[in-house]
Amino acid sequence: MARIIAVANQKGGVGKTTTSVNLSAALGDVAKRVLLVDLDPQGNATMASGLNVRELKVSLTEVLLDEAQIGTAIQHLEAFRYWLLPANSTLTAAEIGLKDIARREYRLAELLAPIKDQFDFILIDCPPSLNLLTVSALTAADSVLVPMQCEYFALEGLAQLLDTIKRIKATTNPRLELEGLLRTMFDARNNLAQDVGNQLLKHFGSRVFTSVIPRNVRLAEAPSHGIRGNHYDHESRGAVAYQQLAAEILRKIA
Repeated sequence: MARIIAVANQKGGVGKTTTSVNLSAALGDVAKRVLLVDLDPQGNATMASGLNVRELKVSLTEVLLDEAQIGTAIQHLEAFRYWLLPANSTLTAAEIGLKDIARREYRLAELLAPIKDQFDFILIDCPPSLNLLTVSALTAADSVLVPMQCEYFALEGLAQLLDTIKRIKATTNPRLELEGLLRTMFDARNNLAQDVGNQLLKHFGSRVFTSVIPRNVRLAEAPSHGIRGNHYDHESRGAVAYQQLAAEILRKIA
């Protein structure tokens, strides 16, 4: 049965989608069956997976609103080594529609439940806000992976997210855990990054991943070519870092 990991941070631009896509691909490279769920109306994970968001015939929107079966929306992306439940801007309308549905926080969990046995991992790329979609993801997930830049304001945002996780755990999902904090876009030459990184290790210890994702131009270039990061340049520091992260998660679960 799949382990469901929500990749979440209400702050944008922290490498959330980059992490979702490249971690999914890295897990797929070691023969894990992975489903990536794009839960962001911007559809960045969908575009980074090489799909045109304007040409989707069936997306997560139709599935959430019970207009299509989940199996008709999922696409197998052989080149990326994972399956994708795509999304586009219509997901904003889906969020509005969900507000009139009973048990709306559980909608995503109920949709994923019948297909959990088909995958080893389900990764959910959450929107950069603590809205109903993010609450739905946290309600469906077993754990939360938090990508964050090592800068001052990131710590303040982290406190808010941890408070949200605590509330979700107390209300809709008592099994929810913190998968770990992932330092992204890390520049070892930056004193502030080093200081914030040390604070994270001091306060969160083993809940901070050993793997660190460096600031890497090759990773940033890959989505514009519709190519996964470790195929665009499999020897880049960013690609290697996500392979290490995948190995770390597998060791932790084992």
